Amino acid sequence: MKITLAVLAAGLGTRFGSDKQLEGVYNGNTLFDYSIYDALEAGFDDVVLIIRSEIDELVRKHFESRFKGLPVSFVYQDKMAPKGI
Repeated sequence: MKITLAVLAAGLGTRFGSDKQLEGVYNGNTLFDYSIYDALEAGFDDVVLIIRSEIDELVRKHFESRFKGLPVSFVYQDKMAPKGI
């Protein structure tokens, strides 16, 4: 059975102050990286990233440079719910 990791990362990062998806946290690794490393170790087969289309190019470049050969799909969530929902 194939297991897919879905990463919800379309948020605006308003409380954080910027897009936190690609913010380095340790040794240049991002939260994305740690999520994927852990998922691969746990036996996941591929990844679906749910992102905003405006950060697509940055996210693709990041993943292509770090996870060559890993099946990654991109899904766009551009319409945001009102704050508090």
